Amino acid sequence: MRSPIAVIGGAGRLGSLVTRRLLQEGTRVRVVSRHPERGRLPLGVEEHRADVRYADSLATALRGCAGVVFSVEPGTADSGPDSPETTMYDGVRNVLATATEHGERPHFVLVSQIFVTRREHPMNAYGRLLDWRLRGEDAVRESGLPYTVVRPSWLTDEGFAGNRVRLEQGDRGDGWVSRTAVAEACVQALSSPAAVGRTFEMYNELGETPTDWAPLFARLGADRQLERSR
Repeated sequence: MRSPIAVIGGAGRLGSLVTRRLLQEGTRVRVVSRHPERGRLPLGVEEHRADVRYADSLATALRGCAGVVFSVEPGTADSGPDSPETTMYDGVRNVLATATEHGERPHFVLVSQIFVTRREHPMNAYGRLLDWRLRGEDAVRESGLPYTVVRPSWLTDEGFAGNRVRLEQGDRGDGWVSRTAVAEACVQALSSPAAVGRTFEMYNELGETPTDWAPLFARLGADRQLERSR
């Protein structure tokens, strides 16, 4: 039996799409959420009530996983237990530590966002959201695990921006992307060697839905190569 994939935040709007796509691929899925009952989850998933802010709540859910998709909404307070710091940074570190405490090396897919390197953006006034997201990204990149960091542009449930997917690097753009496309990127990244060690931004544009993600990932530079070129 194949090892499961844990979807952290798998009862949320994006996480539930990731969950359903993994199930369609025949993958065992563990949904890890503070409120799994709110997600109207399909049959066949393992539900685990856990909170990324508290590492001791994660052990059972993450043991033996082949991959982890971290898709968590940021906290709503400027500081304290429900802040971007506790969810986007402490939460990421808690998941990394728990998922590897028995020697496992899961592929870690982190859903972040555009603008994280542009601290002057107004979004950063919201509990230093961008700063903490970037620090969470750095924790993943420094973990030694195989990883992919996905930076969606403005998320939408509509397809008005088009179905074609454009992946960029450098965090200089702006635009829109559907949650469906982001969920697909997460699922495809888990099984694509070309996505390992990559950080990229995502946008939709007019055109057809991609049927083969390998060329999209193959055009990306590895994070280490990008760092050396700066």
